[in-house]
Amino acid sequence: MKKKTIKFLVPYPYDIAPGQRFRYEQYLKTLKENNFDYELLSFLDEETNSILYKKGHTLKKITGVLKGFLRRFWHIFKARNADFIFVYREATPVGFPYVEWILTKILNRKLIYDFDDAIWIPATSSQNKLVAFLKSPDKVKQVCNWSYKISVGNEYLQKNANQFANSTTKAVLNPTTIDLVKKHNLLHQHNLDKKPIIGWTGSHSTLIYLEMIIPILKELEQKYDFVFRVICNQNPNLDTENNLKSFEFVRWNKETEIKDLSELDIGIMPLTADAWAEGKCGFKALQYMALGVPAVISPIGVNKKIIKHNENGFLADTENEWKKYLSFLLENPQKREEMGALALKTIQNEYSVQSNTENFLGLFK
Repeated sequence: MKKKTIKFLVPYPYDIAPGQRFRYEQYLKTLKENNFDYELLSFLDEETNSILYKKGHTLKKITGVLKGFLRRFWHIFKARNADFIFVYREATPVGFPYVEWILTKILNRKLIYDFDDAIWIPATSSQNKLVAFLKSPDKVKQVCNWSYKISVGNEYLQKNANQFANSTTKAVLNPTTIDLVKKHNLLHQHNLDKKPIIGWTGSHSTLIYLEMIIPILKELEQKYDFVFRVICNQNPNLDTENNLKSFEFVRWNKETEIKDLSELDIGIMPLTADAWAEGKCGFKALQYMALGVPAVISPIGVNKKIIKHNENGFLADTENEWKKYLSFLLENPQKREEMGALALKTIQNEYSVQSNTENFLGLFK
């Protein structure tokens, strides 16, 4: 049987961005095993990506992005005869989706459009007004309309994608999943001889969600002896800026990520109630749960589906609920262990690569 070809048009180089790793990269070997050839075509090169979120390097950033636009024309040529084009989030970071338009309207390729955030919502901060304009959020609706299939991470995204899609395309619910064999293959070890660790992980762009939890942690510090660990690519300095005595910073490292997460006793995922948060796919909670760590998370969007309240974790909405459930878990190590075991079972059955493989392969049939 002739192998079918897939061209992945993605923002970042391989094995760098969490979204890419957990949306499609962990299925690449499975594609090979199922008679597909693929090629990863990144907008950014590794050098530009390494400086993109650092201060300075303005000329190099501009040059790198311009090279990305030029590179995309070469990618269009390379993809002209592919059986499937897989676009994660966007083929280009700003402007009209000319790449997707050429591939679908001129070259008549089958485009599979995948996203795991409400990326049609424009940025509104004062610092990002120009970027918001250049990003052209309407392009999400356009690309959905041109797509052969749409792959999304939760039901909220699915509902909106179906509104944008053409009459013959239906969005496929393709949850963000965890590889329990090759990646999240450690289990939390319950150790009553050490301080319990409450933990949060995320990128610098999501540190804003910690603001709501800081007063709660300060209050808990008065009664309990614990560590609050933040695993991130940027230090929020909560000890000096917010006088949080329990704060511990661990710089995110791909090599030690799973070990650092597995040491948590409780994982948290606070969110604000807005449309952007509705589009999130519960990734932080999934990571904690895959390692047998019980999570306390905001009851927003897919979180309400992932967590079965008071069984495999807790849903905390108000300040009192956050204090109540964190206090309960701090005081009851046996309950942490029981909830962690149920959390892992949830991942195994519903949010693992192994449970979702056939669903993912179905995108290319």
